[in-house]
Amino acid sequence: MSAKRRKLGDMEPEEFRREGHRLVDWIADYMGSVELYPVLSRVKPGQIAAALPETAPERGEPFEKILADVDRVLMPGITHWNHPGFFAYFAITGSGPGVLADFLSSALNVQAMLWRTSPSATELEEVVLGWLRDLLGLPEAFEGVIYDTASISTVHALAAAREAVVPDVRTLGLAQRADVPRLRVYCSEHAHSSVDKAVILLGMGHEALRRIDCDDEFRMIPDALAAALVEDTANGWLPVAVVATVGTTSTTSVDPVRDIVEVARPYNVWVHVDAAYAGAAAMVPGFEATLDGADGADSLVVNPHKWLFTPFDLSVLYCRRMDAIRKAFALTPDYLETVEAAPVRNLMDTGVQLGRRFRSLKLWAVLRYFGAKGIRERLAEHIRLARLFAEWVDASDGFTRVAPVPFSVVCFRADADDPFNERLLDAVNAGGEVFLSHTRLQDRFTLRLAVGNLRTTEAHVARAWTILQETALQLPSPVEP
Repeated sequence: MSAKRRKLGDMEPEEFRREGHRLVDWIADYMGSVELYPVLSRVKPGQIAAALPETAPERGEPFEKILADVDRVLMPGITHWNHPGFFAYFAITGSGPGVLADFLSSALNVQAMLWRTSPSATELEEVVLGWLRDLLGLPEAFEGVIYDTASISTVHALAAAREAVVPDVRTLGLAQRADVPRLRVYCSEHAHSSVDKAVILLGMGHEALRRIDCDDEFRMIPDALAAALVEDTANGWLPVAVVATVGTTSTTSVDPVRDIVEVARPYNVWVHVDAAYAGAAAMVPGFEATLDGADGADSLVVNPHKWLFTPFDLSVLYCRRMDAIRKAFALTPDYLETVEAAPVRNLMDTGVQLGRRFRSLKLWAVLRYFGAKGIRERLAEHIRLARLFAEWVDASDGFTRVAPVPFSVVCFRADADDPFNERLLDAVNAGGEVFLSHTRLQDRFTLRLAVGNLRTTEAHVARAWTILQETALQLPSPVEP
């Protein structure tokens, strides 16, 4: 293409087609051979930045050169979440249909703030979230909206809770108000740190968060919550919300949501359920009770980008009181007023964001491509693989499982002190075949193996177990804890 043609305007269709084919081939080759890469990036801090120019190029460069630098510069700094040996955090998959739909979403370049800025984006989101709601067994009273992550979903849920409890908080705020007592939010010892950040962001102060004791299976104790509510109200606190977790970050334990709802109800406290990881399990035969009691909650978050094979990012907040969210956030300046009336709803009214990507497109593609049956079968297989790994740990002489395995995460440790377990984890991850993460349970360093990738097979889980055992034998003799 001549310099004259490239001076103004976009990439020409012919060039886009050629480079698009090149990119799709690259992605297909990558997804087919991702197992050849070390799972965890081996670069040192600053190495990627040092390999890049300090300034942007003055003249445009061909896309072929850009893609070549992806291979040369960026790929060494990628930790491969799509690797079948990725067992860290919550293992995920950016599936083929999801990747293609995300590509299409970028091409359409939709800004879905208003119904009229792309009716399909608004209405597809409503429809596909209705599909997912039905698959999870939630009641129709729950209206859904897509955000980027569960952290943001939780912020919006707690903002709605604050809106429902504090008079005129949207107009008057919280500062220097004699009519507003100290606010209180409750969650378990093992709830996600996003709850902490939400109470800080919403102006309640970190002291507003009270963590409730858990039982020996790391589940919130309803009686402890009840005692906390009695104590706090007697001392002048105003309870705002309780966050129950279905699939805690460390152990994937399930708080007794139904009992928590019953405890909270007399106080008119908003109950939010964080089912970001484990909510998807409610689709699987035999696991329908995963969301037991959630039908009585006010809001619930589930992340398709965690365990529903949807490329990051896509989090769904379901809420039976979406009017409270709209009351907290709806604001329409003159330049965004439209002539469309009810039942038209504008997504910008459901949160802080004005701009919204066409995220529902990739979830729609994933649900259609795999189908409900296909998704259920894949989730069930991940659960089977995790429980198989747990059986190997239970039968071993050198390792101990330290938490139940309700879903696809196993918490365990070598029968040694914390420094040995830390060295073991570092050595296993340095090998490149697998990547595990850790947590701390009962003040002990604990290893975590999470199954959630579409490409992970029993052979990969068995290989992880072999590497763990062999590496433990190669390290200096462990000290008994």
